[in-house]
Amino acid sequence: MSKDISIHSWPCSYYVSNGKRWVCGTLSLTPKSIRFTSSKDGENLASFRLFRISEIKKESSSFIFSSLTITESNVKHWFSSLQPSRAVVFNVLEHFWREQLLGSGAAAAVGVEASESQTSKGKELIGLVSGSKKRLEDTGKVLHHQGEQFDNIMVGLNKIESDSYVADKLLSELESPPWWPFGKLPWRSQQEAKIQQVASACASASAKKGPGKEGVITKVPVIFSKGEDSNLKPGKLTVLVSALEISDSSSQHVHRYQREEVDDIRVHTPFELSIRQRFIGKPDIRYRLMSAKMPEVLSILEMQYEKKIEFMPDYSAFKSTREQSPSDLETSLWNTASGFIDCIRLSEAQPGEQQAQLQVQVLQPPVSDSEAQELKQMVMQLKSLALEAEAELERQDEALDIITSSVDHATTHIDKHTRRMRKLL
Repeated sequence: MSKDISIHSWPCSYYVSNGKRWVCGTLSLTPKSIRFTSSKDGENLASFRLFRISEIKKESSSFIFSSLTITESNVKHWFSSLQPSRAVVFNVLEHFWREQLLGSGAAAAVGVEASESQTSKGKELIGLVSGSKKRLEDTGKVLHHQGEQFDNIMVGLNKIESDSYVADKLLSELESPPWWPFGKLPWRSQQEAKIQQVASACASASAKKGPGKEGVITKVPVIFSKGEDSNLKPGKLTVLVSALEISDSSSQHVHRYQREEVDDIRVHTPFELSIRQRFIGKPDIRYRLMSAKMPEVLSILEMQYEKKIEFMPDYSAFKSTREQSPSDLETSLWNTASGFIDCIRLSEAQPGEQQAQLQVQVLQPPVSDSEAQELKQMVMQLKSLALEAEAELERQDEALDIITSSVDHATTHIDKHTRRMRKLL
C-alpha cells in the first residue's frame, strides 16, 4: 500500500513564519504523515512525520481565532480556517497520531515492503496457524449444517403440535354426549386453558434465556459520524459474534447493529468504512467509521460479512505499491546501520563459530515484521471462528433441550389421543 495516498484532507490556511503570511491550501493526513499543500501553486509547504510530532493542540489568541497547532522539534506550526470545523480535524489527527505513538495498527495496513524475506520460523508458524484455521472453518461448516437440521426438526415438531391440537379438538367433539348442544364440555375447556397457560409460560421462559452469552472478538478506537453528518467524534467499535456496537468516548452506547440487520458495509479506504441498515419508508441508519486500527477489523468483517462487504474504488489506490519516500528510506538506512553496528560490536566480543552464529541471529530475526502482522490477523480470525462456534454450540444445546421436551410432550399427547380413540371404538 502507498504511504503517500491521503486518508483524509481538509481545506484550511497555514501560517508561513518566514514570509509572515497566511496561505490557503489543503491539510492532508496519510498513514504515516501530515502535510500541507498550497492551493495556488500546489507546493508542499509543510510535512510532518507522525512519530516526530510532539504535540497537537487547539489554540487561539487575540489575533488568531479557532486555530490548530502542530509542534515538531520544538517548532510550532499554525493552521486556521479549518473546514468543516477545528474539532473534527483535531479528533482525526489526534487519533492517528496517538495510535502511531502507541504502535498502532496503521503499520498493519501500510505493511512492510515485500522486499523483506520470510524466515523459516515465520513460515512454519504461519503454516501451523493456517492449518488450524482451515480445520476450524470446516468444523464451523459442519456445525452450521447441524444447526439447520435442528431448525428443520423444530419446524416439524411445531407442525406435530398444531396437528395434535386439531386432533384433540375433534376428539372432544366426538366425546361430547348428544344432549350437550355446545360441542365441548365446560370442564374440558378449563383443563385445556390451564394446559395452554403452562405451555406458554414454559415457552416464554425459554425465550428469555436468549442465544447465550455474546463473545467479544475485538475492540478498537474509532472516529465516527452518523449519516451525512461531518462532525466526527471519538468513540469505540466493538465487534461481537452476532453484532457490531458503536459507543462514544465515555463508553456510552450509541448504536448496535445485529448481524442480520447489517445490509452492507462499504470499505472506502483501509482506514475508513461505512455500515448501513436499510428501511422502507424511513431513513437508513448509516454510520461512518475511521480508525488507525481498522485494517485489523477488516480481516474479521470480511469473514463475518463476506456477502455484504463492498470495496469502493478508492480502496484499490491503497493497494498499489510505490517507491519508498525519502523519510522511509532514511529510517530504513538508520535501522540497517544500527544492525551493522550491533554486528561489529558482537564480532569484537565473540570469537570463532559463536561469533558467526550471533551475526546470523542479528541479521535475520526469528520472525519478520510482515510475518508478525500476518500472524496477528490470522489469530484474530481464529478467535472470531472459535467464538462463533461457541455461540452456535450454545444455541444448539438450547435447541436440543427444546426438542427433547417437545418430543416428550408430543409422545404424551399421541398416547392420550390413542387411548381416547380406542374408547370411542
